[in-house]
Amino acid sequence: MHDTGTGSTGSTAQPSRRTVLAATAGVTTALAAAWPARAAAVAPDDGELRRVVARMTLEEKVGQLFVTRVYGHSATAPDQADIDANLKEIGVRTAAELVARYRVGGIIYFAWAHNTREPHQIAGLSNGIQKASLELPRGLPVLITTDQEHGIVARVGRPATLFPGAMAVGAGGSRSDARALGRIAGAELRAMGIRQNYSPVADVNVNPANPVIGVRSFGADPRAVAALVAAEVAGYQGSGVAATAKHFPGHGDTDVDSHTGFPTIRHSREQWERLDLPPFRAAIAAGIDSIMTAHLMVPALDDSGDPATLSRPILTGILRERLGYDGVVVTDSLGMEGVRTKYGDDRVPVLALKAGVDQLLNPPDLDLAWNAVLTAVRDGELTEARLDESILRILRLKTRLGLFRAPYVSPGGVDRTVGVRAHLKAADRIADRTTTLLVNEGRLLPLSRLRHPRLLVAGADPASPSGTTGPPTGVLASALTGFGFTATAMPTGTAPSAATVARAVAAARDADAVVVLTYNVTAGSGQKTLVEQLVATGRPVVAVAVRNPYDVAHLPSVPACLATYSWTDVELRAVARVIAGRVKPRGKLPVAVRRADDPEQVLYPIGYGLTY
Repeated sequence: MHDTGTGSTGSTAQPSRRTVLAATAGVTTALAAAWPARAAAVAPDDGELRRVVARMTLEEKVGQLFVTRVYGHSATAPDQADIDANLKEIGVRTAAELVARYRVGGIIYFAWAHNTREPHQIAGLSNGIQKASLELPRGLPVLITTDQEHGIVARVGRPATLFPGAMAVGAGGSRSDARALGRIAGAELRAMGIRQNYSPVADVNVNPANPVIGVRSFGADPRAVAALVAAEVAGYQGSGVAATAKHFPGHGDTDVDSHTGFPTIRHSREQWERLDLPPFRAAIAAGIDSIMTAHLMVPALDDSGDPATLSRPILTGILRERLGYDGVVVTDSLGMEGVRTKYGDDRVPVLALKAGVDQLLNPPDLDLAWNAVLTAVRDGELTEARLDESILRILRLKTRLGLFRAPYVSPGGVDRTVGVRAHLKAADRIADRTTTLLVNEGRLLPLSRLRHPRLLVAGADPASPSGTTGPPTGVLASALTGFGFTATAMPTGTAPSAATVARAVAAARDADAVVVLTYNVTAGSGQKTLVEQLVATGRPVVAVAVRNPYDVAHLPSVPACLATYSWTDVELRAVARVIAGRVKPRGKLPVAVRRADDPEQVLYPIGYGLTY
């Protein structure tokens, strides 16, 4: 199962003092002139970092700009399937070989790459990667990162603490909750050796049809989003983890997913400054360590037809010069279609650096991208001085994060920090302030165990976000049973057939009330038919929108409707407490819900929410 060997195999064991001293030899050697008679336990100052950069080979400099994926739970002894995947996609067998060959400055963890099985394994993998890099000549610590947004995007799952996502936090409206989320989540990531998080999302989701941001955004009010972004940044960075505001210059008003297409934002410059800019400006004022670019076109800011990731007017002209940001700029994944439509994979990393980017994230072909940058310097298209600017920013960030002083983590730190009771309780308390009650005709809610002892929990069962238990109908039924109801789960899917609807209707007749989960309902959706036919049985029906709150606009007949903004365990447990009357609904809509039959008319405005 999990690797339990020594630190050299990416184990969970804390490196011994002898191992740490050996592994830091690379840093000590690189800094020998600047640090006479001092060990790497002392963080370098800016002059020393400049001398480190001056001693690097061109190949090492190029590598420092890349943050890439790698398969496997161990730095040196991954499973054979992961070795095969690494050989096919990267041309190396292991993470240790990756850092040796390409001298990459960062590695990103994914659940699908088998990097994040459980906290001790993650810590061991992090230690193994650091050891592999630090033992190289002029070896430097690696910046390990991930996408731990919480809500529907989380790479590290249970038993780590999982919090409500951004739109749920937006419904809670509490800056102190956003700060606490960042502080606790940051502490847990740091304990596992992850020092940079690609969160928070700073996009203002003004387009209900947005297929890629949606509930990953705090909401549609730029001022409210800005306040929560700044608070979460303070929490993460107060825990020693670099936060990353994304996706600059703003991905909130698009109906195209940049993973699969090339979106265009049609905002005028005045609209961009009013709607999209405030959260990024707030992040910069809060001292944000890194900002991620968006693979989309904004003609009002740059009419060249290039995506923002490759736009010098946007990244240098606006972000660097006008907004005064001098932190690290990281691309969104270079494997996404939005950045690949106009140029080849060999040109994209070079053009990104020319635009003002510092870190090149997850190119589809690392060898091609790495050699393209190397060639661009040798041919004079990029100067070595330009690379040095970015490398210095990256090394300054590594210094601020303590990677030169303490690159390793310990099993004890994992045990004391990750998924501890106090953190789990904090996540539940935050979730209790997010559930939003939109409809409650005849005061149907809260349900009574005396009048409604038998519950049917039916509806959508989307794949559970990483590390949650699922399916959501089962999680909710279990939570309601824990409150004294007899709740039966019947998943009906996101596109129920007529036969599935008929089975649910038959089951509803044997229940005292029905709770039905909905997921992105549309006018012609089988989910809409399901809800309508359940209501037609005469049984009390409670709809729970487990993703976008816009579902309520398509469900005019339902007597009660709640919004949770995600279908993670923490939100489902929270809505169970609301349904059972254990807590009162307190969330307020962070986005407006428009009428399904007339989108120009607002059905429920920002700030709407009932209680009891």
